[in-house]
Amino acid sequence: METKAIAKTVRIAPRKARLVIDLIRGKDIKEAQAILMFTPRAASPIILKVLNSAVANAEHNNKANAEKLYVKEAYVNEGFRLKRMLPRAKGQGDIIQKRTSHITVVVAERE
Repeated sequence: METKAIAKTVRIAPRKARLVIDLIRGKDIKEAQAILMFTPRAASPIILKVLNSAVANAEHNNKANAEKLYVKEAYVNEGFRLKRMLPRAKGQGDIIQKRTSHITVVVAERE
């Protein structure tokens, strides 16, 4: 039985979040939490929150044992982009795209 948690429209670039999410894929829950706590990246606390939510969903909804859980899948998809203007010379403007992410963490019990 697998359980997931999704954080949508998180204000961090997907490329930066993928660097952190790659560290926890396939790891046990305790090990993944320890990695996220000590990784000095802006995405770490956000991904830790999603991971803890997935674990809580597994315990509450599926009556899973927290000791046997592991990160089965973890991925980051791109959300929409906030478009902002930056004034440039001669009345022109550059578009700045502020990217958002959809972070998904799937946990399952190890056999």
